[in-house]
Amino acid sequence: MPTSQLMTMLVFLIILVHIALVSSLNLRPGYYSETCPEAEFIVRDVMKRALMREPRSVASVMRFQFHDCFVNGCDGSMLLDDTPTMLGEKLSLSNINSLRSYEVVDEIKEALEKACPGVVSCADIIIMASRDAVALTGGPDWEVRLGRLDSLTASQEDADNIMPSPRANATTLIDLFHRFNLSIKDLVALSGSHSIGEGRCFSIMFRLYNQSGTGKPDPAINPIFREELYKRCPLDVDQNTTVELDSTPRLFDNQYFKDLVAGRGFLNSDETLFTFPLTKKFVKLYSKGQDEFFRDFVEGMLKMGDLQSGQPGEIRRNCRVVNSVADHLVVGPQHRMESNHKSI
Repeated sequence: MPTSQLMTMLVFLIILVHIALVSSLNLRPGYYSETCPEAEFIVRDVMKRALMREPRSVASVMRFQFHDCFVNGCDGSMLLDDTPTMLGEKLSLSNINSLRSYEVVDEIKEALEKACPGVVSCADIIIMASRDAVALTGGPDWEVRLGRLDSLTASQEDADNIMPSPRANATTLIDLFHRFNLSIKDLVALSGSHSIGEGRCFSIMFRLYNQSGTGKPDPAINPIFREELYKRCPLDVDQNTTVELDSTPRLFDNQYFKDLVAGRGFLNSDETLFTFPLTKKFVKLYSKGQDEFFRDFVEGMLKMGDLQSGQPGEIRRNCRVVNSVADHLVVGPQHRMESNHKSI
């Protein structure tokens, strides 16, 4: 392997290890109990209204946590718009024409800024809103750990290099999660986020018409389900057309896993969890036991939410842009830990 490629890989691995190992002691439940006691109530209220307007929107927001935390830690970087000097993450391969409902976060941020200006980070909004999306659609509720700062930059390149493709197989996904100290169990449980929401035809066209370059459909697809997908996603379809990710797309439950067992997984990265031995046992477990799925999903979300880069940050006034240079209050991890200690 050329030295330049080896060095690039080494730097990438160092960054990943740093993200995983930065202490999460500065994150804690009730972080805003004194500085913004209504924060969690405000977030849930806006999420309730978003659910009533468009049920799909809360599923979209729930996935923000994964897309944010895996790219340089949970720092709200994915919310930043591009600038003349920065290509952000919104147009990365895994996000473009896929992630949506950024306006829900804007609405939450606006409400929080009215209640307690400059206090609640956009990174924490993602964590709270993701939890609320699950709870409001019938899933588990849990106490989140808060106290994150917002990044000062974003990187489309980092998102492209880290985030998995919908074509990813189980081995690729296991390796990715392992880099962040997330187990096979965490991978399968967190994949259950696809219990709600929809996916684009774009993400399944190769499975339907050219799996592994064979010119044929993926044999793992249930034949009846395959015929349904042919009707929903014909060759000449607008590939942004969406299809439900499981049979109960507005209800957070274990139907997603029941569908995988039945060969009705929409994405290749979903169905591969049932066809691969190391992940199959967890799919079968969750398909039979919703309580086990809920318990492990919460555990995975908390572990994923602890990923931090340790880089300096701020509390953005607008989640789409960093504060002006003159207004920056840049706080490093050590300073933040000390301030938290004083407030306890």
